[in-house]
Amino acid sequence: MTSNVAKGTMTVEKKKNKKRSQWAEVWRRLKKNKMAMLGLAILTILVLTAIFADFIADYDNVVIKQDLVNKLQGPSAEHPFGTDEFGRDIFARMIHGARVSLRVGILAVGISIIIGGTLGAIAGYYGGKLDNVIMRVMDIFLAIPSILLAIAIVSALGPSLMNLMIAIGISSVPSYARIVRSSVLSIRDQEFIEAAKAIGANDLRIILKHIIPNALAPVIVQGTLGVAGAILSTAGLSFIGLGIQPPAPEWGAMLATGRPYLRYAWHVTTFPGLAIMITILALNLVGDGLRDALDPRLKQ
Repeated sequence: MTSNVAKGTMTVEKKKNKKRSQWAEVWRRLKKNKMAMLGLAILTILVLTAIFADFIADYDNVVIKQDLVNKLQGPSAEHPFGTDEFGRDIFARMIHGARVSLRVGILAVGISIIIGGTLGAIAGYYGGKLDNVIMRVMDIFLAIPSILLAIAIVSALGPSLMNLMIAIGISSVPSYARIVRSSVLSIRDQEFIEAAKAIGANDLRIILKHIIPNALAPVIVQGTLGVAGAILSTAGLSFIGLGIQPPAPEWGAMLATGRPYLRYAWHVTTFPGLAIMITILALNLVGDGLRDALDPRLKQ
C-alpha cells in the first residue's frame, strides 16, 4: 500500500516537473529572441507607467486642469512633450492614456477569448449540426469588417469605456472561435482524450482539464497580437469621437483634438502617435517571439 502511494506521488511530481520544464523551455527559447525581449521590456515599462500613473502625474491638477495662458507650448523642461490646445501637459496625459489603452486592450481581448474560446471549444468537441450552426454565425460576423462592427455596437450602446471594451471584444470573437475550434479538432481524437472518456470523465471536465490546456498556445499568441489590434481599434474609435470622451486622456482622442494644430504645433499629435506605434510594435514583437517559442516544429 505504501509503495503504491509513493509511486502515485512520484507520478504527480513528474507531471508537475514536466509542466514546469515545458514553460521553462518556452521562456528559455523566448529569451534567445532579442527583438521579443526588446518588446517585452517596452511593455513592462508601459505597464509600470500605467500602474503608477497617479504617482507620476496628478490626474485632477495636471491631466485635466486647463491653463489657457500656456497652451500649445513646445517641449520644454517643465513640459517634456509640450502642452495641448488647453494648456494641459501632454506627457502627463499620455501616461494616463497608457492606462486607458492597456486596460481596454487587455479586457477586450479577455472578452473575446472567453466568448470565442467557449464557442470554438463547443463547436470543435461536439461537431455535427451544432458545429455547423456556431461556425456559420461566426462566418456572418467575419463578413463584417471588425471596425465597422465595433462602430455599430458603440453607436447603439453609446460611447463609454465599458461599451468600447464590449464592442471591440465582440468584434474579435470569431477569430478566437476559429482558432480554438481548429485546435480542439486536432486534439479531441487523441489517445489521452479516449482514456479520459474510458474512466468516466464527463464532457465538461474533458474540455476544461484536457482540451483547453493543450489548445492554449495559439490562443496566447493570438491574444498578444489581439491586444495590439484592440489598442489600435480604441484609438481609431476615439479619433472619430466614439471612444473615450473628453476630458479623459486617450491617445486616439489626443490625435483627433491635435489635428487642427498639426502645422504649427507638431508635438500635439506626434507624441501620442509615437506612443500608439511603439506600443503596437512592442506587442507584435512579443507575439512573434511567443509564436516561435511555442511552436514545437521550431525546437532544435
